[in-house]
Order: sequence, then structure tokens, then C-alpha cells
Amino acid sequence: MKRTWLLFSQAVTVLVAAWFVVATLQPQWLGRGSASIGGVSVIEAPASSVARSTAPGGSFSAAAKIASPAVVSINTSKAAATNPYGDDPWFKFFFGDQGKGEPQGGLGSGVIISTTGYILTNNHVVEGADQIEVILNDTRKAKARVIGTDPDTDLAILKIDLDKLPAIVLGDSDTLQVGDPVLAIGNPFGVGQTVTSGIVSALGRNQLGINTFENFIQTDAAINPGNSGGALVDVNGNLMGINTAIYSRSGGSMGIGFAIPVSTAKQVLDGIVKDGQVTRGWIGVEPQNLNAELAETFNIKPDAVRAGGVIITGVLQNGPAAQAGVQPGDVITAVKGKPVGNVSQLLTAVAALKPGTPAPLTVLRGSSQSEIAVTPGVRQRPKVQRPPQQ
Repeated sequence: MKRTWLLFSQAVTVLVAAWFVVATLQPQWLGRGSASIGGVSVIEAPASSVARSTAPGGSFSAAAKIASPAVVSINTSKAAATNPYGDDPWFKFFFGDQGKGEPQGGLGSGVIISTTGYILTNNHVVEGADQIEVILNDTRKAKARVIGTDPDTDLAILKIDLDKLPAIVLGDSDTLQVGDPVLAIGNPFGVGQTVTSGIVSALGRNQLGINTFENFIQTDAAINPGNSGGALVDVNGNLMGINTAIYSRSGGSMGIGFAIPVSTAKQVLDGIVKDGQVTRGWIGVEPQNLNAELAETFNIKPDAVRAGGVIITGVLQNGPAAQAGVQPGDVITAVKGKPVGNVSQLLTAVAALKPGTPAPLTVLRGSSQSEIAVTPGVRQRPKVQRPPQQ
């Protein structure tokens, strides 16, 4: 009996020691499941993981220790622009030697999402760059190549070739609630990796004029220039968003920062890795936010205005919506059962539809409500892109 108890105690001791080592060195192995997005192997948090769980003793050191190794600094360089008249002797006589300008440099952050070297960052961090250098938290450096970009969401996917890479755990941004604590990790102003804390200030922010598709997480965690492309994580160290922009009158943090949800990032990753670009749905309508003036013009009852929705003021001839029977004056209240309350929400919902696959739209026409099945086409990417945002 004594021998059996001794063996049991030794086995328990070994297991506890092994658990402690894994929890300290590779905490992402505990309670995580592997998944594949577009053929890229990533680590996802289990559905039972709750972003609102509190840190012991009020410290966020565990979350920072888990997530920080996967957050990288990104240095970009762009060759100096050459003046086309720089070699002209008369130009040099009047204006001096202005043949070559100074090379341009950029600074940002990124997040390693796969041990195979895939990095998620902002498009505006790497846009137009001739060279991209990634600096890991362990001081290793590597040249990165761009796998693909999506200016509509301001996201980009990079790839580096290094071994033993730490990968962040992808959380479920749909579980976030206003008031949840979050951490922002990045390299502000190039001072080195920095962790700041705050809460989720708002969800679903849109109509900010930053991206074409906007569904931002707003936070008061300090975000500054250089943080773009960095990680917004919960208290478990799970990635919840990619820090993208700030509202500022001074150029520094004023407590209003915006992050792209990881749910959006997953869609972009899947599209870019599979097809080289993100394919979005399009139905060919001209929508406007429903208000009392438009309701009166189209004879829509006040109750419908209070209920919310998006009014269609124009339908492209022979477009997907026209072929399905959508008419000017119709009010779209939901796409695939998900309510839409403004133009931005309708744009995002339609863009998420799979081209060629019929999808139901809930439409209010007059006093009657019905569902119309629309087969979306492919949304064309804009030819002219907006200037990058900080």
C-alpha cells in the first residue's frame, strides 16, 4: 500500500511540474484548439473562454506574458522619389541638385497568427513599402513579404521565414461587451514594445470615414502612432482586434482608439490566402438611412421609421437586387435574419454574402413585410484608394 501511494504521489508531482512548465513557457497550449483558416494553421480559444474573466489580484501580467511574444515591430522603407528634371543642367542651375530625395521610412506593429510565419497588420503600415523588416520581441529580425492586402478593411497579411515562432491565440470578438478590460500591445513612437490597459468603450463603431467596411471596437487603452497593426487582447491574452486608428487633436492618445475585430480579420485572412484577395457580395442598390423626410416621400408609416431599417432609393437595372424584385422605396430591415439599422450595417452584411449563393433579405414594402431571395454578384474593388490612415 505504501509503495502504491509513493508511486501515485510521484506521478502527481511530475504532472504538476509538467503543467507548470507548459503554463509558464507555452501557455497557449492549455485549453486551446488548432484550426485552419484558408489553409493557415492558427490557434483559437475554446468557446468556453470568456473575455470578461478577471485577472487575479487585478494584474494583467499573465495576459501580457501570453500575448506579447507574438506582437512584432514593423519597419518599412520606400525608395526616394527621383525628380524627372534632376539631370537637366538648367534645372540644376536654378534650383540646385534636387535629383534625389530622401528615402521614406515607416513604423508600425503586427501580430504573428501562425507558427508558419503569417503576420496580421494594417494595410496602411505596409502600403507602398519597398522593404519590410519585422523585429520580434526576442530581438530576432526577418525580411517580410506581402501575401495580400485588403484596403477596404485596412488589413494586410505578411509572411516571414523563421522557426520557433510564437503565435497568438485568436479569440472570439463577438463575445466582447462594453466595459470588458482589454490590453493594447504595440511599438508606439518606436520606443519598444509597450502594453497599455483600458476597457471596451463601444462596439460596432462605423461611419467614421476611416475604412470602407467599419465595425470597430472602441477602447480607451492608450494607442499612439506606431501601435497601428498591433494587438488588442482580452485578459486571457486572446487576440480580439487589430489596433488601427485613433481620434486625436494632438497626434497622441486621447482615450479614443479603434481596433478591427478579429472576426473581420479571419474573413480577410481566409480570402487572401485562398484566392489572393477578399471576395465580397454586391446587390446593386442605392441605400440611404431611413428618416422622417424619406419616409414621407415614399409614403412609409412612422412605425416603420421607429422600427429601423435602410431605405432603397435606387436599384441598378439588371442588377442582382432588380432581378430579385427589389424596388425603390423598399425598406431592408434584415440580411439573412440579421437586423440592419443603417447603411454601414447593410453594406457590411451584403459584403459578407457569398457571390452566387441566394440569400434572404427581409423587406418592408408599404405595410407588408416579406423575404426576397437575392443572388449577390461580386463587388468590384475601388480603382482609387484613399490615403492611409494613422
